[in-house]
Amino acid sequence: NDIEYIKSYYFNKLEIIRFSSSLGKFVGYTELGVKNAERWNKDPSELAVRKAEKETYCKHNVDVD
Repeated sequence: NDIEYIKSYYFNKLEIIRFSSSLGKFVGYTELGVKNAERWNKDPSELAVRKAEKETYCKHNVDVD
C-alpha cells in the first residue's frame, strides 16, 4: 500500500507533466504540461491505463526488490 507510481515527461531536462498514483491524476508544471494535464485528466480511459500500470508494473515487481 506504500507504493507510488510516478510517470514523468521531460523536455530539455525540464519536467513538463507527471502522473502520480497517489493523486490519481496528471499534474502539469509548464504551460504545455498544464494544458495536457487538463486534457488527459478529462479522459477516463487515460486515467484507467495509468492507474492499472501501478498494479501491473509496481506491484508485480515489488517482491523482486
